[in-house]
Amino acid sequence: MALAPQNYPPPLSQEQHEYLLSNVKNWSILNGLAVRPSDAFVSRDIDPEKCLAVTAPLTLFPSLFPRHCFEEAREIQIAYNELYVAIAKDEQWLKDVVEELRDVDEFIKSLWDVHLTVKKEGYVQNISLGLFRSDYMVHKDQDSSVSRSSIKQVEFNTIASSFGGLSAKVSSLHAYLHSVSAYPASKPPLIGPQSLPLNPSITSLSLGLATAHKAYGPSKRTPPLPLCILFIVQSPENNIFDQVTLSTHLQTIHSIPTFRLALESVFEHTSISALPFRPLVYTPPHQDAYYEVTLCYFRAGYSPSEYTSPTTWEARLHLERSAAIKCPSILTHLAGSKKIQQILATPSSPHLSRFLKDKASLEMVERVRATFAAIYPLDGSPEGKQATEIAKSQEKSQGYVLKPQREGGGNNVYGGKIPAFLKTLGDDERKWRSHILMELIKPPTLRNSIFRNGQVQTGEVIGELGVYGVCLWRNGENDGGGKNGGGEGEVIENWEAGFLLRTKGSESEEGGVAAGFGAVDSVCLVDV
Repeated sequence: MALAPQNYPPPLSQEQHEYLLSNVKNWSILNGLAVRPSDAFVSRDIDPEKCLAVTAPLTLFPSLFPRHCFEEAREIQIAYNELYVAIAKDEQWLKDVVEELRDVDEFIKSLWDVHLTVKKEGYVQNISLGLFRSDYMVHKDQDSSVSRSSIKQVEFNTIASSFGGLSAKVSSLHAYLHSVSAYPASKPPLIGPQSLPLNPSITSLSLGLATAHKAYGPSKRTPPLPLCILFIVQSPENNIFDQVTLSTHLQTIHSIPTFRLALESVFEHTSISALPFRPLVYTPPHQDAYYEVTLCYFRAGYSPSEYTSPTTWEARLHLERSAAIKCPSILTHLAGSKKIQQILATPSSPHLSRFLKDKASLEMVERVRATFAAIYPLDGSPEGKQATEIAKSQEKSQGYVLKPQREGGGNNVYGGKIPAFLKTLGDDERKWRSHILMELIKPPTLRNSIFRNGQVQTGEVIGELGVYGVCLWRNGENDGGGKNGGGEGEVIENWEAGFLLRTKGSESEEGGVAAGFGAVDSVCLVDV
């Protein structure tokens, strides 16, 4: 079967379209598949208190996705978790990478300085949690008419891996629409229980947070305090329902008090008790009570634009030096930089095998390696010089994307725009080292309808599959985030934790839903 049959999605009559859309709008609000509307859609004059909610940008139909690619992405996630844990634990290797960037990337330098400050004082918490997401696109060699499609990694996210709360809901929405006959029959039949996999992202990610909470152990205060999890967030946050889905699950299923705190308000509502344990104490503004924080879950702090003053950096240091488990720690945050991805993916690089030695089979190492797209540095190495020539050329750069060391959408430079962007960096080509050059992955185009801000747009789309992973580990005494007397490091828990499909118009370069580019989707698996 072709991945994009001509009869998918099936055509709808006016009555069928209205029935489908009314179910989408009602089900999404009923079940929290929602976002706060942007100011461009609903002005602050109309909604000054940001109390309105609208359906999250989503697709009306699940998008077709090769079953073998979907299964491969999920099967290798545990190995990817192991890989990035090994990187985060290797302080010396990370230091060498940071040294290449610290003179040209102030954000990377500042993150590393936080680590050095805590290390000098001494880490008091040697357990770390990663809620990861590895993003892929389907790729098929354009020069071969017989090769099977495969997955190529777009990026690996180690901080604020979003939409775990909404992705499971859009999977449930599409299954619901099928159950109420909102989708007309197609030949051959494509949408059904066999093609709509269950998505465990809400339960799996929440369980990861709850497992870290339990691993913290009892209160380190005398007398002991009640324990809680603290979500470190942006304010305001349009994607709040994605986050509240997880915090509500923690409170109702795991009976763990969970609070939200804006990064800029950390000092106002938290304090660190005296040595030797340095427990983090949270004082909720709405009640006269004190809680000891077991886990800081960062849904903020991934972008330089959030660090608006020295106080914001001091807040990040304040949290990092505390006894609370961090998701992620500073070293894990740094491990997710695009430079790391480039070093791993450089041809003949030995680092992948070294980091996964004794942690994964040779076959699994090669399966991970097979997901790497071609990525090059912009430095003085032979590969870097070749990449620089490509990046400078208006013609040659057409098939590439330039990426900085940043999370979140809207940061990349594509194709023919690359040469002009590099000129804005000035004559000092050292600044170029803070970017990587990546061959564009060219996924097959499909058709679907995207519902955003009350409007439906139908046309050609492309999708990006994200697979979530949960990993809880203990740093050894000799690891970067370890503490004296911490013994040997070990992985405590490691599992794959569900998936996310984001879909955008085929003409769109970026795909971030929260950044305003894409839509939340689910997979309709097909055998191709």
